[in-house]
Amino acid sequence: MFPTVTVGLDGSLESLAAAGWAAGEARRRGLPLRLVHVWEGGAHCALPSVDERTFRYWAERIPREAAEDLRGRFPGVDISYEQLTGAPARVLTEETAEETGLLVLGTRGLGGLTGFLLGSVAQSAIAQAHGPVALVRPGTDEKAAPPPTTDVVLGLDVADSPDALIDYAFDTAALRGARLRVVHAWQVPPVYGFSAATVEPGIAAVFAEDVARELADALRPWRAKYPGVEVLEQPVMGRPGRELAKSAYDSALLIVGRRARRARTGSHIGPVTHAVMHHAIAPVIVVPHE
Repeated sequence: MFPTVTVGLDGSLESLAAAGWAAGEARRRGLPLRLVHVWEGGAHCALPSVDERTFRYWAERIPREAAEDLRGRFPGVDISYEQLTGAPARVLTEETAEETGLLVLGTRGLGGLTGFLLGSVAQSAIAQAHGPVALVRPGTDEKAAPPPTTDVVLGLDVADSPDALIDYAFDTAALRGARLRVVHAWQVPPVYGFSAATVEPGIAAVFAEDVARELADALRPWRAKYPGVEVLEQPVMGRPGRELAKSAYDSALLIVGRRARRARTGSHIGPVTHAVMHHAIAPVIVVPHE
């Protein structure tokens, strides 16, 4: 399904952690790992005493040294590296698109309730990529302590349940031998109350029953296609972004979708996916779909 797992490296600890996570993913899938460092030319030559060739020499060491380290830690994985030139987001999403089945990027933690900082490259890559993009947090690579569970979590809206997203989640859980936890966050229409606490319990129960049935109906064909995958359906009353971020605290991976469409102002990520990318603890894979 994936020809290559590609990692965008910039030499930061976050990108190196992402490379370690990507190597583990490549090993699970039996795929080659490709390390890519994008050189922006004169953008790094701020010191007049150091010429561009020197900067480029040091930049070329980033993917080479990362590859050497990963080959020692993951001896069965085919690992290659290269340095390309141009704007990083464009190069990673356009020039590597044909070979890349999964693009992996690192993100920087801000701590506490603030969440995680996504740089401009990650933001643009997620909005423009034609394939799945994984965001890896500090401390979630193969060297880190394992998460509380090995669950793969899928954030799903039963009113918009694209086949590509569901199939990707089931396939990922099957490859990992993990349970798939499908979380659908729902809310009672405002006419019945402004929050979960103000909704009359009987009314909430009726909506909960309908949502559970719709979720089961949406997943039934995929349960049949992947009979070996254990599935836990979790319809939860609450705000989608908040509930999905909470679900990532005790999971190994969170998968969400992004509708691949462009507006006059450019590509958009969507509020739920945007919230998850900034606040979920577990690695997040964003899957574009029609």
